[in-house]
Amino acid sequence: MLRSTPAALAFALAALAAPTQARADFRLCNNTTTRVSVAIAYTDSKAWISEGWWNLAGGSCETLLRGPLAAQFYYVYAMDERGGEWKDKAFMCTRDREFRIEGREDCYARGFDRTGFFEVDTGKDAKNWTVQLTDPGRPAANQ
Repeated sequence: MLRSTPAALAFALAALAAPTQARADFRLCNNTTTRVSVAIAYTDSKAWISEGWWNLAGGSCETLLRGPLAAQFYYVYAMDERGGEWKDKAFMCTRDREFRIEGREDCYARGFDRTGFFEVDTGKDAKNWTVQLTDPGRPAANQ
C-alpha cells in the first residue's frame, strides 16, 4: 500500500505548479522515406529573407527558426533525392549551396536562382508551428 506524507504531497504539488518553458519555433518534419533539402523564406518586417539548406533524413524533424513566430505567413520549398518537390508560386531567391539572402527581387540579376515556395499560414496568434512533409498522394498535415 502506498502512503502519501504531507511532505511528499507538497513536493508533488510544487512540481506540478512549476512553470515549464514553452517551445516556440517554426519546425519541419520529413514524414517521407527519403532525405529532403529544405529552404524557408519570411519577412522580418524590414526585408524578405530566404535561407537554406536543411537536410532532413526520412522520419526526422528540424527547427528552422527558433523563438516565437514573428509573422503569420512563412514560405517553404523542399526537394527530395528522387527529384520530387514541394513548391508553389511564391518566388524567392535561392542558390545551390548554403544561403541567407535578403530580398526577393531580381534574383537572376543578383546571381541567384528563382524558386517557387509554398505558403504556410500559421494564423494570427500562433507562437509555434510545425510543417509536415508527406509523400505525394498522402495528405500534408500542419499544426
